[in-house]
Amino acid sequence: MGGRGRELLLRTLASAGFTQSESQISAQAQEYWTDTGVTRWKADSHWRDANVFGDGDLWFQLGRRHLELFERGARKVEFTRPWRRVVEWGCGGGANAVHFAPRAEEFVGVDISAESLAECGRQVAAQCDTAYRPVLVEVAEPERAVAEIGGECDVFLCCYVFELIPTPEYGERLLRIAAEVLAPGGLALIQVKYDDGRFFSRPRRRSYRSGVAEMTTYPIAGFWELAERCGLRPESVELVPRNELDSRYAYFLLSKA
Repeated sequence: MGGRGRELLLRTLASAGFTQSESQISAQAQEYWTDTGVTRWKADSHWRDANVFGDGDLWFQLGRRHLELFERGARKVEFTRPWRRVVEWGCGGGANAVHFAPRAEEFVGVDISAESLAECGRQVAAQCDTAYRPVLVEVAEPERAVAEIGGECDVFLCCYVFELIPTPEYGERLLRIAAEVLAPGGLALIQVKYDDGRFFSRPRRRSYRSGVAEMTTYPIAGFWELAERCGLRPESVELVPRNELDSRYAYFLLSKA
């Protein structure tokens, strides 16, 4: 079947109740992100030398935009504390790390892939002398990463991850982790793909490998309220309807009282 037809079929099945469990999708996700032989693996993992990034300039620009977005939000809420520690959940090949790490004393990269953690470390080392700590996590047990992170952070970053997670309910687990590791007064930037009410923007809930970036979406107000329930205070949201990679991005700036 063509891509659009296959997507229609999968979403129709999900709408009719033929979904997969979170544990089933988690197992598929674990397999996908640890199989470096997949054709699009480097692109999906945001490595600088992936074909989608051409000469690497787009890769560098995406991370810089996220830093600028974070700094705009930080100014609005008068977040001026030193960045002793930054945690990025889903660091991939380091596109964000090369911009955020130079501002911090320590940068903690969390990822499912050991290869991506190593690549992120190489990119950070080429950019600055900030201490880098890699934390390997399994999809089914994200809470186990908290002990490996080993303490609180001033900045928590998570971009291009929430659309890849198994289910919207799984996102609550990640938000509670963010609330746990973020120090009081700390600031988080978390990006999601938003559900705009159309059929093809709903959460997918099955067949992970065939559409990794289409798995999970949230209504904008729904994610705002979910973050509040998890102990994070929404400060602002910035929408990017489309960029060079995809569409319907919402960036939430969240603080911890």
